[in-house]
Amino acid sequence: MNKSTVKSVGVIGLGSMGMGAAKSCIRAGLDVYGVDLNPAALEALGNAGAKAVATDANQFAKELDAVLLLVINAKQVKSVLFDSGLAANLKPQTAVMVSATISAQDAKEIEAGLKAHDLIMLDAPVSGGAVKAEAGEMTIMASGSLLAFDLLKPVLDATAAKVYNIGEEIGLGATVKIIHQLLAGVHIAAGAEAMALAARANIPLDLMYDVVTNAAGNSWMFENRMKHVVDGDYSPKSMVDIFVKDLNLVADTAQDLRFPLPLASTALNMFTSASNAGYGKEDDSAVIKVFDGIELPGVEK
Repeated sequence: MNKSTVKSVGVIGLGSMGMGAAKSCIRAGLDVYGVDLNPAALEALGNAGAKAVATDANQFAKELDAVLLLVINAKQVKSVLFDSGLAANLKPQTAVMVSATISAQDAKEIEAGLKAHDLIMLDAPVSGGAVKAEAGEMTIMASGSLLAFDLLKPVLDATAAKVYNIGEEIGLGATVKIIHQLLAGVHIAAGAEAMALAARANIPLDLMYDVVTNAAGNSWMFENRMKHVVDGDYSPKSMVDIFVKDLNLVADTAQDLRFPLPLASTALNMFTSASNAGYGKEDDSAVIKVFDGIELPGVEK
């Protein structure tokens, strides 16, 4: 198989990012096979033009030239690939793009498992949110062999505005994403702290939001997530518990490197507190709910 023959891709995990990536692949002319446990997601992708959808990728494993995994964590990646038997059922030399946020060690373990089945891995975490995924404009930070990049070029072209080649060593892509998540988590936590202080000072949050988004203190995460606070809408785009996981990966990486991360540690404590308070399945902007003595739009006391 060479890159010109990669015409079919199985997209496993049809959440906010996976659905957008799958639709982008359909628009690019690829045969897309969608996999998820959510019947509504399967129906939506089927209506968007998927070749087939199922709760188990083994149903069409032999049809796939490439696989894109956009699940939540390493445990899910390993379950999909190895516990279900998918890796054993894929054609030899199939390219597997692992886009979950995972540790470098997990990435290396997954690669070893794939190699045992003569499969090729690209360690390729993604960023950009649901809107960028829907538009085929994600940012992908990837590491792997030149062959992996070549084989997956049609998928990369379809789903990303920016593809960064971090190097050949599996785990480098995962590490870059973890460092990115340090910033994302700290920015959300800092944004929540600022908006909580504004609420305490009786400054209208829509006004505070407008000021910051037109001034030097703005960030993409503030602009995106604090709008949820202003709207009082905590329906999850990315959950509090996702950042508990990701900031724990940050902490583990820092521990391995014997490197202090005071701001990331504080942000992790905030997200963990929010999760323990019952907000774990809400949008990650719900981390603002850890602050007492304030009134927030749409939040009953």
